[in-house]
Amino acid sequence: MEKAIWKQVVIWMMAGMFFSVVIENAEAYQGALKKEDRGASVKELQEVLINMGYLHSNATGYYGPLTDEAVQQFQNDFGLGVDGISGANTLRKVEDVKRIAQTVHGEARGESFEGQVAVAAVIRNRLNSPQFPETVEEVITERNAFTAVQDGQYYLEPNTAAYQAVREAWRGRDPSQGSHYYYNPVIATSDWILTRTTKLQIGKHVFAN
Repeated sequence: MEKAIWKQVVIWMMAGMFFSVVIENAEAYQGALKKEDRGASVKELQEVLINMGYLHSNATGYYGPLTDEAVQQFQNDFGLGVDGISGANTLRKVEDVKRIAQTVHGEARGESFEGQVAVAAVIRNRLNSPQFPETVEEVITERNAFTAVQDGQYYLEPNTAAYQAVREAWRGRDPSQGSHYYYNPVIATSDWILTRTTKLQIGKHVFAN
């Protein structure tokens, strides 16, 4: 009798775990974009993928095989599960990329592509350092971190170069040589930034730690 009761308990526990996984998966894919989907959200995603160099077609608003393949390449480069489905984690990462591209464009447009990759790399280096906040939004909006956020240039529409600079930095390219800071010595007003250890200069920006 006791064995029968324990057997029933085990069955209930396993059933509970199964339904828990089903519910979690359903929540994960709620609002996800995938093959055969259409609409404005798909088009917005495609525009980012085009700017980053993953999608080589027009933004049609149709999530076809080319978009699926582009999403897989994006997921691979940004350390996500590669399935071609734009679920919550992928869409969150796309939003992060937009924020970083806006920062790169606001801070370094007019600089060489190498200089723009270096600025993107600084953001990535901060994300990987315990000395800075853990999320892209917090890193970018940290007080006095980026001049472009303070003067509004952050809100300009980033160009293709800015997006591709983010892609290169997240693929591991780091012209800043691991720097956490950069500044323009001609217009810098902070005495503190001048005390940082200089690594190199690219264009108008000095990169430092």
